[in-house]
Amino acid sequence: MNIQENIPLAPLTTLQVGGPARYFLDAHSERDVREALSFAADRKLPLLVLGGGSNLLVADNGWPGLALRIAIPGIEFSGDGTSVLFYAGAGENWDQLVALAVSKNCAGLECLSGIPGTVGGTPVQNVGAYGQEVSQTIVRVRALEIATGKISELDNASCGFSYRASIFNSTQRGKHIVLEVAYRLKQHGLPALHYADLKKFLASGPADPTLQQVRDAVRSIRLSKAMLLAPGDEDCRSAGSFFKNPVVSQSEATRIAALAAQRAPDRALPQYPADNGQVKLAAAWLVEQAGFTKGYSRGPAGISRKHTLAIVNRGGATAADIVALKDEVQKKVFDLWGVRLQPEPVFVGFDSNL
Repeated sequence: MNIQENIPLAPLTTLQVGGPARYFLDAHSERDVREALSFAADRKLPLLVLGGGSNLLVADNGWPGLALRIAIPGIEFSGDGTSVLFYAGAGENWDQLVALAVSKNCAGLECLSGIPGTVGGTPVQNVGAYGQEVSQTIVRVRALEIATGKISELDNASCGFSYRASIFNSTQRGKHIVLEVAYRLKQHGLPALHYADLKKFLASGPADPTLQQVRDAVRSIRLSKAMLLAPGDEDCRSAGSFFKNPVVSQSEATRIAALAAQRAPDRALPQYPADNGQVKLAAAWLVEQAGFTKGYSRGPAGISRKHTLAIVNRGGATAADIVALKDEVQKKVFDLWGVRLQPEPVFVGFDSNL
């Protein structure tokens, strides 16, 4: 076990801000994970579990305990001609797993192409994009309970999936470490074409696009929005969409839509059906109509020039700069629309819950 000290965390995140970790370890096996937990417990150190660093905002003071990066490798798959089970170690690169599934002509993940990060983070946040969520394909999550060291095999229902959420980032936050995820994909299945942007992009192509064509289209769309990591592009120094699309009651959606009709009569408020009769609103629309256009800057932090929901590090930004812009956006949206935007990234090393 190679424990390192005072390792900068900023280079390990896509936002590229934040201070160092007092201790750091890359865990390449379940044994490494157990030994790291013992190390932290013996020294009474707080534990930070890292994956690809694509959904984190690390405080400028860094992390005072052990940062444990899960790097467990391995992909196996088996099928019966109708469906294929993919078993992937939590440290595997997510987009590479999607590419493999598509190359095997297996449907279910193609619209999740180009999302940065690792396999282990996908069930935690119930990663989703362009009409797909991993909860639609996950059949099992192998996870270690931090307090006891017990390894559990959680089925889909036990994970408590909902919009951008699971037990791992809600009721059981900080209590488990994901080790492996199993996905059931449909062999020779049709690609998911539910999202308007994706349909529009593919409109000039074949009537029945292949999984690979849909994957390529998704990656192209993400690149156009700086949501695909590209070296040298400052708009890629982000944590992806910084705010969740708010899910509200039907009556609340009606109230906001009526307000929108008065304040922005030429731009209808986008609304989408959500679970339990609720309505999902477009956070990007609310942010834009609150005056935060693409390219907006607040010192070294800003709004992406290509994607309204992405807060970016324009170069030299601190975590405090990012938080100040986040606060400004949240306050203005609430003052104008009465909607509290919830951040998507995990805030690490901050004194209070942001």
